[in-house]
Amino acid sequence: MELSKKTTILLSEEQHEQLTRLARERGTSLGDLIREACAQEYGLASTRERAAAIAELALLSLPVGDVATMKRESIATSKEPRR
Repeated sequence: MELSKKTTILLSEEQHEQLTRLARERGTSLGDLIREACAQEYGLASTRERAAAIAELALLSLPVGDVATMKRESIATSKEPRR
């Protein structure tokens, strides 16, 4: 991933110390740690990462019903309580 934009954020002294320690423990930089947290929290992924995830899912051997059955199972009816 090419990094081309810069953003400045302000952290408390305690946040900075904790995140720096965590980054060191994980063997990464503070910037990488924050970028990874943003990707996980907000679902940010590149097209390449999404394609890789789809390819991994396609390799799984999961039982899948036909479209009508899956729709019936995934859409709540008026008789079923909503979750």
